Amino acid sequence: MTKSNNLDFRPDEYVVYPAHGVGQIVSVEEQEIAGVNLELFVVAFEKDKMTLRVPTHKATEIGLRSLSSPEVVSRAMTTLKGKAKVKRAMWSRRAQEYEQKINSGDLIAIAEVVRDLHRSDDQREQSYSERQLYEAALERLTREVAAVADGDESEAAKKVDAVLLSRAA
Repeated sequence: MTKSNNLDFRPDEYVVYPAHGVGQIVSVEEQEIAGVNLELFVVAFEKDKMTLRVPTHKATEIGLRSLSSPEVVSRAMTTLKGKAKVKRAMWSRRAQEYEQKINSGDLIAIAEVVRDLHRSDDQREQSYSERQLYEAALERLTREVAAVADGDESEAAKKVDAVLLSRAA
């Protein structure tokens, strides 16, 4: 592959990888894979203790994107305030849809999952799989909100909690 001088992303920049959430580009390196020289973004996911190498020429095709704008974050918060839309489909079908939304990397879709699966204290308890999906979506949402606001995750978690609790009130 040829070396591209017009890279969409830069080292030290935070990016969102759809299947893993917010990561930081550590470097751009060249590696020979199967006899082909490839230029790769090295993306570190600190929280997961994971490093991912993404070919630069396929980054946007794969879905790697910059952090959401503050406007998108505020739209996601507005989405959280909305009424939960729980379809009457079988749980396996709904779980599959939620999983797809979480792995889409779209902040608004992730906010919809958090909104739909959030339970206040007076509501029935969640099943194990519901809780797993809820926590995965909530974590993705708070990480991106924190990264956009240059703040820490605990502040972002408080902000998201406040929105969810105000909805319940």
